[in-house]
Amino acid sequence: MAVILRGDDPPYPPSVIELTSPELTGAAGAMAPRRRRARAVAARIGGGLAILVPIVLISSFITYWLGALSNSNPAATILGQDSATPAAVAHLNHVLGLDKPLIVQYWDWLSRAVRGNLGTSYFTQIPVSQSIAQRLPVDLSIAITAVILAVVIGGTAGTVAGIRRGGWFDRGLTIVCSAVSTLPAFVVGIILVVIFAVTVHLLPANGYVGPAQGVGPWLEHIILPALALALQLAADVARQLRTSLVAVLDQNYITGARVRGLPYRRILLRHALRNAAGPALVTISYDFPQMLAGAVAAEAVFSLPGLGQLLLNAAESRDIPVVQGLLLVVAAFVIVVNLVVNTLLAWIYRSSEGVGM
Repeated sequence: MAVILRGDDPPYPPSVIELTSPELTGAAGAMAPRRRRARAVAARIGGGLAILVPIVLISSFITYWLGALSNSNPAATILGQDSATPAAVAHLNHVLGLDKPLIVQYWDWLSRAVRGNLGTSYFTQIPVSQSIAQRLPVDLSIAITAVILAVVIGGTAGTVAGIRRGGWFDRGLTIVCSAVSTLPAFVVGIILVVIFAVTVHLLPANGYVGPAQGVGPWLEHIILPALALALQLAADVARQLRTSLVAVLDQNYITGARVRGLPYRRILLRHALRNAAGPALVTISYDFPQMLAGAVAAEAVFSLPGLGQLLLNAAESRDIPVVQGLLLVVAAFVIVVNLVVNTLLAWIYRSSEGVGM
């Protein structure tokens, strides 16, 4: 501790005594950026939840409302044409809670859903959570692999194009990305099947094998559908990263770092890519719902027992509990992806503020 006397008077007690501790000051200075970073991350997560949770509630209610507006009668369908007497239909409607007002039905379902009970299928009598749990590993395997492939392919291509802007690779990447962006996932899937399964005989054309039966067979069965979903996302990531990287490399602080003699690899990795990665991350969060929609067609092409086929069958048979449960799971996926992206954006931007040249 140091005591500093301020003033020109003799050594009687000074009017102002300032106690300073270099140790405490250094600790406080080190903690301040961390606290600001934590507040920024918390603010992004809170803002994302404040937007996404009401959207999930509204969309789930709209699904319930549209189901009520349809002419389908689940009780009559379950009983069959021979047993669907008015008394039997009324009794089953009472058992299923379908004779209650719509808002009461929705509240009963929502209160059970938040506790993990998504109800039972009208037609198979299998719990919805069980049906989802059986098919969820397929979609998780494909979705995670597709995002990894998109980040690796798109990130690498966008970085090279941004560094060598105006060159042949940059122009070729622009053409390829424009072409890939116009192809739906099922068209890309058919092309991949023709090339790698029919012509080259390198990978299986359909089916799914879990990782418990071997990592090699598991990867062989998910690589083609994951690649079919990843290519469009990779094209968007490459274009966004290339555009933002070109803009960042023209900034004055990048020029200053070059003048000071910093290694180009350090400038690129520590400063340029960190500041240019934001738009690419936002692209992933925006394209993820579209990728889930493409999974329905990809599952049909590759004969995968995933959530997409379960949702398609439930929608065709108007099995409302299954549709509602799947909607909640898909919404949870979107929320998690957006929260992860918002957290990464907060970390990147707050970290870039503290990076010195």
